[in-house]
Amino acid sequence: MLDEVGGWDPYNVTEDADLALRLARHGYRCETLSCATREDGPEDLVAWHNQRVRWFKGWIQTWLVHMREPSALASELPLVSFVVTQILFAGMVLSSLLHLVLIAMLLGLAVQVLFDVPMSLWQSYLVAFDVISILLGYGAFLFLGWLVLKPRDRRGFWKLCLFTPVYWTMLSWAAWCALYELWRRPHHWAKTPHRKARAF
Repeated sequence: MLDEVGGWDPYNVTEDADLALRLARHGYRCETLSCATREDGPEDLVAWHNQRVRWFKGWIQTWLVHMREPSALASELPLVSFVVTQILFAGMVLSSLLHLVLIAMLLGLAVQVLFDVPMSLWQSYLVAFDVISILLGYGAFLFLGWLVLKPRDRRGFWKLCLFTPVYWTMLSWAAWCALYELWRRPHHWAKTPHRKARAF
């Protein structure tokens, strides 16, 4: 099966995303295993940032590779899968990149209001667009997070709600770093450090 779809792409830093899309293009279906993987997550901010930069960069790589011929991709995937592919890859990256832009614009307009500088009509619309976009993004993010949690894990969820703007800002910074890395060193693999193997 791996030979049929072209094997692993050694140049894509999220080779699993690329491989899943290639499997789908060949008519295969991927599923998620519900058992624990016991994989170590990042234990500090630097490792977390590097992992997110790698993921964003790989998602951009995957989208660019498969969208070289959009009509071929559209013909090889069911319509719903094609749309979901655009949302997952392009949508995730674009929403993360735009977050810092929206926050900066909102802060600029807030400073303008603070110093009693009148806003034009288009700036009023811009404030509304910024606020609605940010609230919808946060709302969707938190709703999906709430859905996947078991009831016992939902205690203290309000703390995550408070931290969401900070988390999204960190994600946005990672997305911008990924865009820069894609230009400067597209195949650099910032590997997430793992603890020494433990017996289970």
